[in-house]
Amino acid sequence: MELEKRPAQPQRQATPEGCLAVAIRIPVRIVVLVLVVPVRMVWDALVAAGRVLRDTVLRPFGRALVWLGRALFVWPFVGLWRYVVVPLGQALGWLGNVLVVVPLRWLYRYVLTPLGHALAWVARGIGAGLAWVYGRVLTPVGHAVRWALRGLGAVLGALGLGIFGVLAWLVRHLVLVPVGWLYTWVLTPVGHAIAWCARGLVWTLGMIVTGVGTALYWGSRVLFVLPALALWRWILVPVGRVLAVVGREVADALGHAWRIAGHISLAVGRFLGTLLRWIFVEPVRWVYRTVLTPVGHVVRDLVLRPAAEAARSVGRATRQALAAARESVRQARADFRRMVFGEPGQSQKVDRREPTGAETRTLGSSTTALTKD
Repeated sequence: MELEKRPAQPQRQATPEGCLAVAIRIPVRIVVLVLVVPVRMVWDALVAAGRVLRDTVLRPFGRALVWLGRALFVWPFVGLWRYVVVPLGQALGWLGNVLVVVPLRWLYRYVLTPLGHALAWVARGIGAGLAWVYGRVLTPVGHAVRWALRGLGAVLGALGLGIFGVLAWLVRHLVLVPVGWLYTWVLTPVGHAIAWCARGLVWTLGMIVTGVGTALYWGSRVLFVLPALALWRWILVPVGRVLAVVGREVADALGHAWRIAGHISLAVGRFLGTLLRWIFVEPVRWVYRTVLTPVGHVVRDLVLRPAAEAARSVGRATRQALAAARESVRQARADFRRMVFGEPGQSQKVDRREPTGAETRTLGSSTTALTKD
């Protein structure tokens, strides 16, 4: 049952209502209330049963499952990790350090490092030798080869300049001049004519497409758009507004009916609780208070207390008898020991000249060794 206070909802602005909303509001609310009250009462009964089931069955069962899951899965793995995996990992780490890291460190420090220094010294010597060969031998040889190639290139350039000049004059007068004349006086006019024809063809096709598109536009507008617009404006919009009013009223009616059904369900629940209390709880309480309690007091005073006192008396007598029997057995054992082994010897006290306890110092006594009596 919804006993909690609902948060304040923002009030809607009052809008003028038509006669249709006023005409359908009361019948719709009456019908919805008649239909919603049984549903709300069943819902509240299911909610109460669910809460009782949750508090009495599901929550203890869930706690038991959680404890069982911890006992079966969490605690064994925690113990395995804490008492097996961690010590084993520490032991393996120590073994790896002793068997792998320390030997590799020793190998690196005392074998590989001196060997690397020796190889570096050898490499530096080889590099110095190669640098001397490069600077003293290869560089002069390269300069000489470059000077020879540069002279050979100058000779070949002087020979090829005349040949390439003749070839260039022939190519210009035999190829480039005829091709330029052909492009200027033949290909350019032909291209202009083709471009003009293409523009005319494109304009013609554009006019045809424009006319066809205009016809299709007006045909589709007259055949589809205007009827659809009229259908939307004069049929669907009024019907939608009516349906919106009906839906809003039905939603408001459902909200009011659900709240009213909640109050009715709360009243019915309280009535049933009071009826159950006066039919079962109060008679049981009256019987317990007026009948069972005096009878219990009488039984306690006349039966239970005398029986408890008698039981305590029997217990005390039994404990005394057992204590007397134990004392008799102890005396008999002591007499038998004296008869067989004789009296035990008395220990002699030895004067240790030590004070037995702290004494109060007075004017006539002293605690020093020289002034002791």
